[in-house]
Amino acid sequence: MRKRLCSYVLAGSLLFSTAAPFAAAAETHTYRRTHTRAYKKRARRKTVKRVGIGAAGGAAVGALAGGGKGAAIGAAAGGGAGYLYDRHKKHEGQP
Repeated sequence: MRKRLCSYVLAGSLLFSTAAPFAAAAETHTYRRTHTRAYKKRARRKTVKRVGIGAAGGAAVGALAGGGKGAAIGAAAGGGAGYLYDRHKKHEGQP
């Protein structure tokens, strides 16, 4: 009898301890924080993509025009141009 009572108490406490975090999670407001984090991550990814494409394009043109040193200068110029393009797009309201 005592063993059965202990097992019921243990089962009930396990049941209620797993249900409590779900109830607590429903009350908190995590949507805004997760949404903001995802938005910032997407915006950062777009920035890296825009700068990277600009740098790659500049390096390709620089390599065709002036070899290795021209590729380095073209990559720097293309990366700067990509960053300016990104700032322009973000000013318009696009991430």
